[in-house]
Formats: sequence, C-alpha cells, structure tokens
Amino acid sequence: MPKGIMVVQSGPSDPAREDEYNEWYGKTHLADVCAVPGFVGARRYKVRDGGGEGGAGPSYLAIYEIEADDLAAPLAELRARSISGQIKMSDALQMDPAPVVTFYELIE
Repeated sequence: MPKGIMVVQSGPSDPAREDEYNEWYGKTHLADVCAVPGFVGARRYKVRDGGGEGGAGPSYLAIYEIEADDLAAPLAELRARSISGQIKMSDALQMDPAPVVTFYELIE
C-alpha cells in the first residue's frame, strides 16, 4: 500500500491568539483531518528558539501520515470535507500568507 506524508507549515493569525490557535489545532483540527480515510497519524512541531535565519516564516509544522491504495483519494476527500465545512477552520489560523502544504510520496 502506498504511503505518503502531508507537511503543513502554519501559524497563528496574531501572536496574541497563539493559545487559541494551538487549542483549535491540537484538539479539533488534527482529529478532523485524521478522521479522513487514509490519514493514519499526525504530529506537530514548533520552531525552536526563534527559528532559522531571520526567524521568518511559519512557526508551526504538522506532518500527517497517509496510507492508501491511491494517495490522491485521501487528499481529494480532505479537500471535499474542507469545502463542505466538515473540517472546522478557525480564524486563529493565519491565512495571509496561507499555510504552506506539501505532499510527499514514500519511495522504496
């Protein structure tokens, strides 16, 4: 069965809303995404000590594990659930710039 990961770089819409952002992401968003068939796990990370050069860019990273016969299917279902509102979004999530989402397929 093919495996992949979805890597999402994001951050709070305002530094004053960081706790709200983390509450939503950790207690709502991860569960919503992992409820999509094919998403089998997730982990979150925070940039340590101000990040890399210049400290610019999103301060949080989420890595979602995907396993499916067709890796496009879980991504399509995630998109459909996001559009329909089944995936609950929060205005504590920074959208300008938007989160950076990248998909990787495991090579063996």
